[in-house]
Amino acid sequence: MNIELLSEHGYEEAALGFSLSYNTSVERAKVLMPKYAHGAAPGENKFLRIIWLWFDVDFPRLLWQESDQYKVATTTLSESTIHTLSKRQLTQEDFVVRISNTMLGAINKKIIEYNEKKINMTILKAHLPEGFLQRRIWNMNYATLQNIVCQRQSHKVKLWDEFIEKAMSSVRHPEFIK
Repeated sequence: MNIELLSEHGYEEAALGFSLSYNTSVERAKVLMPKYAHGAAPGENKFLRIIWLWFDVDFPRLLWQESDQYKVATTTLSESTIHTLSKRQLTQEDFVVRISNTMLGAINKKIIEYNEKKINMTILKAHLPEGFLQRRIWNMNYATLQNIVCQRQSHKVKLWDEFIEKAMSSVRHPEFIK
């Protein structure tokens, strides 16, 4: 599983906007923002919505399904399963955890059958385990990341902890999140 922060933008703009709300200087806003990041009153943390993050994420399918929960202020561009799945034989490195060689062989057999036009893409994808890794560029804002951390920290699916740890260690203002 790979998580890499590609870009982060909007902190200066968020500080300017926050300063307008509180009729203060941008410098003073930067001092106050961490205190307001956790929403002492409704809407006080809305500056988090304009600080944007772009992550390069290689998640297993089981996490991409759960990440769909965060569709407000987030967009992904993905490695299309339909366009890439049948281009090569899969290996153990294509999965978040090792799968049995029997299962791997069965999936690779389905890829061959698909390429020989013996089965369709629905059948091929139906045989794909949830641990199959898929790469996406995930664009979100700080408010979304704060929500992910709040809802997924210590989650039953421990892979979320890895995402949170890597995301938090790479953003410029983790104090806004925790």
